[in-house]
Amino acid sequence: MATDPKDNTTLQLLHFTLQMADNALINGHRLSEWCGHGPVLEQDIALSNIALDHIGQARSLYQYAASICNGINSENRQHLFASTSLNQKISKGEMIDEDDLAYLRDAWDFRNVLLVEQPNTDWAFTVARSFYFDSFNFLFLSVLQNSSDSTIAAIAEKSLKEVNYHLRWSSEWIIRLGDGTTESHQRIQDALNDRWCFTGELFQATDADVAMNAQGVGVDISMIKQQWLEQIQSVLNEATLSLPTGVWMQEGGKQTRHSEHLGYLLAEMQFMQRAYPHMQW
Repeated sequence: MATDPKDNTTLQLLHFTLQMADNALINGHRLSEWCGHGPVLEQDIALSNIALDHIGQARSLYQYAASICNGINSENRQHLFASTSLNQKISKGEMIDEDDLAYLRDAWDFRNVLLVEQPNTDWAFTVARSFYFDSFNFLFLSVLQNSSDSTIAAIAEKSLKEVNYHLRWSSEWIIRLGDGTTESHQRIQDALNDRWCFTGELFQATDADVAMNAQGVGVDISMIKQQWLEQIQSVLNEATLSLPTGVWMQEGGKQTRHSEHLGYLLAEMQFMQRAYPHMQW
């Protein structure tokens, strides 16, 4: 039986929205792990606030994704996800919400890039991960705020104000560590080199990226890669650091193939909801 083009467009919009939501949630959770463990109190608070920004963005995107999902006919909704817990709820004809998408999906349903799920390791690795992603996110949202989808455009416009601060924060720490002591310089350079292989996936277009760009909803991510490289290079020059030279890149997160780190992250993040389903305060 032929696929209805309208249904396919809706599915691609759902996947596109989940890509952004999953990036925000997983990145926010990783940053939240520094709460109470930051190097100084000021930065502990700063990272906690940045984590909340990302989780707030994720919530808005999951709300929209849930509304898209609930608008799909019941038969097709049962084939959207592989996670048993979520499918059980859908099979009963129940509507799903933002919490279901965050807490009832398993790793093989998440569409975040591999970069954001990598462990914190130490302060330098966290800064490097944030710098790479913040630089991309700022450019991505700058274009996305002009989306033909009014909901996505509004979320992007609101999020951009927060991401502007995120990029300034991570850029300043790159410079502080790079142009600091011999040890801090080496630590941040090592972290940048190590995380570099995860940056290529940021610019790999999925079917959802291509479809939404064609509809005027998304972003042609290939068009912002050069800007991203120039932005990265500018900060690294000021930090007296070198742009990593590796050309081999990790991939798979956008296609729901993840590193083992995501499974451990979700086991911790989703524990309460899985242990006590439908709990309320």
